[in-house]
Amino acid sequence: MVELFEQTADEVIGKGTNNPTCSERTAKRWRAGGVNPASLSPDTRRVLEAMFGHRVVDLFAPPPQPDPHAPAFDLEHEIEMTARDAHEDASAMAAASISDTSLDQLTDDVMTLAREYASIAPIQAFQRGRALQSQLQDLRDRTQVPAQQQRLLVLLGQTMALLAASAFDLGAFDSARRLARSADLYGETSRFEPLRAYSDGILAYIAYFTGMPSEAVAKARRAQTYGGLGDVARRRLLAIEARAHGYQGNTESAHRAIRLSEEVDSGTSDELHDGVGGEFGFTAERLAMSSSSTALLIHDPAQAERSARKALDLIRQRPAEKRSAHVLGGAAADLAMARLFAGDVEGAAEALQPLWDIPADQRVTGVLARTGQIQHFLTQPSFRGAVLPGELRSRVEEFTRTATAHQLTGPALLQLEA
Repeated sequence: MVELFEQTADEVIGKGTNNPTCSERTAKRWRAGGVNPASLSPDTRRVLEAMFGHRVVDLFAPPPQPDPHAPAFDLEHEIEMTARDAHEDASAMAAASISDTSLDQLTDDVMTLAREYASIAPIQAFQRGRALQSQLQDLRDRTQVPAQQQRLLVLLGQTMALLAASAFDLGAFDSARRLARSADLYGETSRFEPLRAYSDGILAYIAYFTGMPSEAVAKARRAQTYGGLGDVARRRLLAIEARAHGYQGNTESAHRAIRLSEEVDSGTSDELHDGVGGEFGFTAERLAMSSSSTALLIHDPAQAERSARKALDLIRQRPAEKRSAHVLGGAAADLAMARLFAGDVEGAAEALQPLWDIPADQRVTGVLARTGQIQHFLTQPSFRGAVLPGELRSRVEEFTRTATAHQLTGPALLQLEA
């Protein structure tokens, strides 16, 4: 301050020996406020006013005294207001939550749909899934509780995955792809990796059935890199990968993937494929059916027949109301195709008997793709003019034509004879 005072004095008054001065002791006294402005010389007042931009009388004015009539600080009132604000905030948060009972019920509803999926028509599964999606989204808009939000994200992801599966079974591939990606996003947001793996598996199926086996392999392999997967999840993904290799004609990789899918036995499980199960699971008969389809793709009819027979034997051990029309129809069609490869038309006709009992609304994409292969195979010149192949071809054609899924889009046709 002393140096600043002297510089300001030179600027205001001009350099000279008679300029006012300021010592450290004087500066401390000024800071303490113990100064009578009238005792300062006119030049000192000018310098101080230039330094601080205020009149000297204001600079050394005593501090304002509290108003004796002002109310004293009320600590009790402050505590009361703080408690009231906290209660109102907590009440608002409680109002922005939902009943855990409602969440429990919707959790049960999603699980029930997954477990009943195989025994109901895909259009019915889609309608039930759509209603669940609406309820879950409504609850999500009504809660701000993080734990409830997390739980709803997982349930919405599972519901989207079931919607994707039903759209695929109905032949609506573009919608199924969009729904599967939505399920994957819910899995990513909720950090629920088994859901992401399942969603990638659906995307791999769609790629396979739309003639993009390389993409199917890539999707199935990426899905296997997610953490927290149990044996069922890995078995499913390896079976999908095997089918895609078979479509590519990569016999060695297809055989390897089939073998690995049958050898998975680490004893691990996860909350989706095992905990919820149903459509998220992958039963032994479904694995056998998938293996029979892969065997057909790599031109191994003997292996195809063995796997298809195994699938049919396993599914017949279940109660009629618990049998999957998808697996039953798929295995029957694979068995018929394997026999056609061996030139056994009568055996093929016998194998197809379970197929004719499948209701039109349960003739899903996988079954229709297989019957499409049979229909195409029976158009070969060697079968022309023969009665049984002609009758069989006509019956398969009618089966496909009257299917509900066929009304959305024609089933994919995977060429087996090439």
